[in-house]
Amino acid sequence: MIDADGSVGYTKPGLPFISLTTASTAIAVYLCFYARKITGTTLHPSRNKRDEIYNVMYWKEASQALAAHLYYPGCLSLERKQAAADSLHTWVRPADMRTAYTARRWKEWEDRILLKHNSNVTASAEELGRTYQSCSLRLWRLRSGKVPMPE
Repeated sequence: MIDADGSVGYTKPGLPFISLTTASTAIAVYLCFYARKITGTTLHPSRNKRDEIYNVMYWKEASQALAAHLYYPGCLSLERKQAAADSLHTWVRPADMRTAYTARRWKEWEDRILLKHNSNVTASAEELGRTYQSCSLRLWRLRSGKVPMPE
């Protein structure tokens, strides 16, 4: 599928990627399901606004793992796609590039600490081990009723 309707290579800024464009919901969902087993990355495909098609794309380390799995030595593939896939393994994340992280869900006791500190977001962030931005946004969501207040 990637050989026919996909792309493998580098973005203009030099980030490795592998992608698939399809109108089929079944194909988009299956690629995400399959790729999650290989990469550990969870994607939730959705159609784009302009064409109503899916553009499923994996970046950086996820693209390297998926390309290595799909384009193994001796597999049946287009030479240019095989060459592009082979080149992805040379990319190394720059030292100053932040890695993706798994989002931490907010707990009620954390909400209570935020509310206890009232407007001192810096103190809340230090106590909770979260970023200033994360605490500020959560406090706004609590005060505006976007999320329920803790009991």
